[in-house]
Amino acid sequence: ILVQFKNEAGEITGTPLDLPLSTDVKKLSLICNSLLQKEESSPFLFFINDVQIKDSLQSCHDNKVFETEKTLEITYAEQSVFKVRPVTRCTSSIPGHAEAVISASFSPDGRYLASGSGDTTVRLWDVNTETPQYTCKAHKHWVLCIAWSPDGMKLASGCKNCQVCIWDPKTGKQMGRTLTGHKGWISHISWEPLHRNAACRRLASASKDCTVRIWDIITGQTLHTLCSHTAQVTCVRWGGSGLIYTSSQDRSIKVFRADDGVLCRTLEGHGHWVNIIALNTDYVMRTGPYDPSKADIVYREITETSETLSKLANERYKNVTKDQPELLVSGSDDFTLYLWKPETDKKPLARMTGHKNLINDVKFSPDMRLIASASFDKSIKIWNKTGKFLATLHGHVQYVYQIAWSADSRLLVSSSADSTLKLWDMKTYKIMIDLPGHADEIYAVDWSPDGQRVVSGGKDKVIKIWRK
Repeated sequence: ILVQFKNEAGEITGTPLDLPLSTDVKKLSLICNSLLQKEESSPFLFFINDVQIKDSLQSCHDNKVFETEKTLEITYAEQSVFKVRPVTRCTSSIPGHAEAVISASFSPDGRYLASGSGDTTVRLWDVNTETPQYTCKAHKHWVLCIAWSPDGMKLASGCKNCQVCIWDPKTGKQMGRTLTGHKGWISHISWEPLHRNAACRRLASASKDCTVRIWDIITGQTLHTLCSHTAQVTCVRWGGSGLIYTSSQDRSIKVFRADDGVLCRTLEGHGHWVNIIALNTDYVMRTGPYDPSKADIVYREITETSETLSKLANERYKNVTKDQPELLVSGSDDFTLYLWKPETDKKPLARMTGHKNLINDVKFSPDMRLIASASFDKSIKIWNKTGKFLATLHGHVQYVYQIAWSADSRLLVSSSADSTLKLWDMKTYKIMIDLPGHADEIYAVDWSPDGQRVVSGGKDKVIKIWRK
């Protein structure tokens, strides 16, 4: 069969080649590496009309993916050379919190770990020794959400008492004053991406009071209040091109200009509360200047200036997006997900159906090729970047609360009300490892950006760290 290789941008590579149907992915990789004249061979993924070739051309032909009469166009996509090893065991169970752990998150460089709890504290943990480091006290009510600044130098936390606090991870002390002004609890926090602002001064907080506030954390002032929603704002994402996206229980998603707070457009379609939104650029913006494939956990002071870090973040951002517009996916209580191109379009690109209960979490894979959604129907579904359904991951016997991707996009970990974490293989869409150990529901899970560790926390008040 005549085969023509092309890259993800659709540019043709080499001339058409005559290949037998028995050609498998390994052989396709060899051919691709030699066509691209690569000194060191890279791993590739191959697609025919958005369908991934899993073994050989023959199996795709048997599944009626293509006809043999025409030249077959195969799209190749380079995978990360860097491989994350599956976590297999719990290396630490660290008590400390006096109530349920509601959120847990690694800093962008994987050096620090923070958790927020119903006991009104934020805790910072030493990742190397896996022991408690600081207890941050200022909130008077449950800490509902935490968010690391993209330079990793600051941590923000929001509580049920309508306040936002900023912490210094090096000392565990509060930075500046408490940000007050919201009239309802804080549901979500998002920082301005580093490639747009080297100083990491601005963040957005979403609240039950139907508003989103943009803060200058140095002065402690509200710069803009975004008040277009008519019900609780559930999620806020600060995009990479100067827009802020918000989702609400009023069933809509709104797009604001970050600099002046002007509403650009409203995305409508969901029939019930919108619980969660995610951008395909979330991972690259979360990690900013830190390339996980070059990460090391040896504690070292960051010597680069904030301008250098911002420049590095910008290079990584441009490298990953290749000037393509951002994509946004939304998950709702109406059991559906929608895929949007929110910078320009009010109409969704796709409506993704199949879940049989509300959607609690959704995330794009770091390589932006896959979307994973977690639902109260006890399943996780995997979709491609056009919103096409690929697989359902069955295994949990209770609600799935949260999911986290490995940095190389080859693995996914999920946390559930059934008190287990499960690790899934994205090659087979099957369960790889079952990770029991918690005594009750697990609300929070995160995979460190360098791929080394997974953290989990929940109703049993214990932070667990999992390693390979």
